[in-house]
Amino acid sequence: MRMRYLVATALVLGGCTDDTPTAQTVGAEATDVVLQDAPDAAPDPPDAGADAPDAGADSTDTVPGAPDVGPAPSRCNIVGDEMSCAYETITLLSGITGLAPRDVHFQTPLGEPPAAGWPVAIIFQGSIATASLNWVGVEDGPFGMWHQVDTTRALLDGGYAVLTPEAKLGGATFWDTNVPPFSVLWEQSSDHQLVLDLLAGIEEGTFGALDPTRLYAGGISSGGYMSSRFAITYPNVRAIAVHSASYAACAGPVCVVPELPEEHPPTLFLHGGLDPVVPIWTMELYRDALVGQGTAVEVLLEPAAQHEWIPAAPGGIVGWFDDHP
Repeated sequence: MRMRYLVATALVLGGCTDDTPTAQTVGAEATDVVLQDAPDAAPDPPDAGADAPDAGADSTDTVPGAPDVGPAPSRCNIVGDEMSCAYETITLLSGITGLAPRDVHFQTPLGEPPAAGWPVAIIFQGSIATASLNWVGVEDGPFGMWHQVDTTRALLDGGYAVLTPEAKLGGATFWDTNVPPFSVLWEQSSDHQLVLDLLAGIEEGTFGALDPTRLYAGGISSGGYMSSRFAITYPNVRAIAVHSASYAACAGPVCVVPELPEEHPPTLFLHGGLDPVVPIWTMELYRDALVGQGTAVEVLLEPAAQHEWIPAAPGGIVGWFDDHP
């Protein structure tokens, strides 16, 4: 399949330091990590435009024998209470008729890619929200948006290309994965066609030098259900992160988890203990089914969080993906 696209637009925004806890290594059994009293965030790095010595200027080490290296380069930046990451946008002609445009925001890490290309993290946005929220957000914003953007930052800085496709109508809707009739007739959905276009674009180099054999998926709410759909439907998925969601065809408290494929990818669950939208027990149904068949699973639970990105997401998701290369 050839990739069809309309236009690519560069949008330069701006990284930060990793101030979130990291997921712990687990095997086939589930490990529930309950997160409480997270440490205060590390100080913000200097602004990119702050005074700095010229590249060729002499410098004096503050510690004898140790160079003053400063913060590592990043695609992302913090200015005041805003975190932002640079990204580009390509508009795909996805859908059953080929006439339903979908934007895909994407970026690759700094530096030279591995010989096979960068591993790919596809992050699916939640309902009624644009996928551009993965790229810019403010501290103390709604739904944990700071941790959402920090997850993008952690993935890019960790060596993963990040793709964030829009749901239909520019994100003003939701993913089809758990919406009848597509919950049982998935291949007839326009979202399935979008994923096929994404995979073709990854294969063809549309989004840069990416490795089509190392795919990862994650997302929150509707996007979390979509990450499950990605795992059970498409090839080369190494691991997934399901945030505030459950099995692909579940919807809030309506949830039945069927027999799962034996090759289901390792799965990280992230959830708020007070989530009023997706009851935590629905996630536990999915978790228990995976554990029962020997699939590697971990749960990161924030007891006081509701339906929102939790502080453990950036380190937890990158750590989980790193554990399953």
